[in-house]
Amino acid sequence: MKVLVTGANGFIGKNLIAELKNRTDIEIFAYDRDSRLSELETYCKTADFVFHLAGVNRPENPSDFMTGNFGLTSDLLGLLKKQQNTCPVMLASSIQAELNNPYGESKRAGEEILFSYAEETGAKVHVYRFPNVFGKWCRPNYNSAVATFCHNISHDLPIQVNDPSVMMTLVYIDDVINELISALEGKPNKTSVFCEVSEVYKITLGEIVALITEFKNSREQRSIPNFADAFTKKLYSTYLSYLPKDAFSYKLKMNMDQRGSFTEFIKTSDRGQVSVNISKPGITKGNHWHHTKNEKFLVVSGNGVIRFRNIMDDEILEYFVSGESLEVVDIPPGYTHNIENLGETAMVTIMWANEAFDPENPDTFFLGV
Repeated sequence: MKVLVTGANGFIGKNLIAELKNRTDIEIFAYDRDSRLSELETYCKTADFVFHLAGVNRPENPSDFMTGNFGLTSDLLGLLKKQQNTCPVMLASSIQAELNNPYGESKRAGEEILFSYAEETGAKVHVYRFPNVFGKWCRPNYNSAVATFCHNISHDLPIQVNDPSVMMTLVYIDDVINELISALEGKPNKTSVFCEVSEVYKITLGEIVALITEFKNSREQRSIPNFADAFTKKLYSTYLSYLPKDAFSYKLKMNMDQRGSFTEFIKTSDRGQVSVNISKPGITKGNHWHHTKNEKFLVVSGNGVIRFRNIMDDEILEYFVSGESLEVVDIPPGYTHNIENLGETAMVTIMWANEAFDPENPDTFFLGV
């Protein structure tokens, strides 16, 4: 299948082409502002589907809106008619097509000429009035508040929010691409004459800034957001894509003593925390119990034994563990427990607790096994 993508180097175009390249049965014709019109004519001869994503967002002259949004659409449709190619055409329009400003009028004109083309030729057309789209590879400090906030906050640059109460309507780039692939497969999400992305988010500018600021602070706090919320999950992925290239990593505080070290890795508000425990040879750690707190231990390197005793009796249970055979050991409440390194090298244990450590209520009581 041969697929023509105009605006190939734009935000949506880059993401769409990256996904199309994952499909071995698709040949991609990429057209952008640096391409020649003769190339577009060649592509229009054999294209089986057209994604018309090209457009103008911020021209120096407002009159260029009509040239870039209506003019190119007219040229594209003229070339398709010249080649007698009635393949389906998808158009990336905007919710601003409802407004009477130069940008909205140019987008609306592009829609109208496409609908007229469909009536004249019988070709299938899919017009998407996109709201604000966010995600990786969107240009910051241009026409996306989310991209600007993610870039500037991650780079310790100032941001400007004139009115934090402004409500944003957003769609995520991966949801957009999934919908475009559905259109390619003949299954667009069509409502009346327009098509749309089903997953739409409404959130204020102030809430977006607060979330992104939380993401930045999460490294120091060793926390991760609540990914049960779909928007938070997608915004966090977007934020990470704007990190400076020399700032992908960050150090953790290792609490070290003669026995080894204990390092908190991740904390959550509702899924507990994950830590890394390193024990030197012959060292025993623990000898405490909990009322409600529970844990999971996973030795990933070295050899050792985890011992338990119900504080109500004297029976001692032993579980021998090794990084050679990964095995999770649950630590139930009411059992005092310890872990001893039986090997000749350091033993590394991943420890999960069902709640983040609270020094005001540690629920930890020392008692030898």
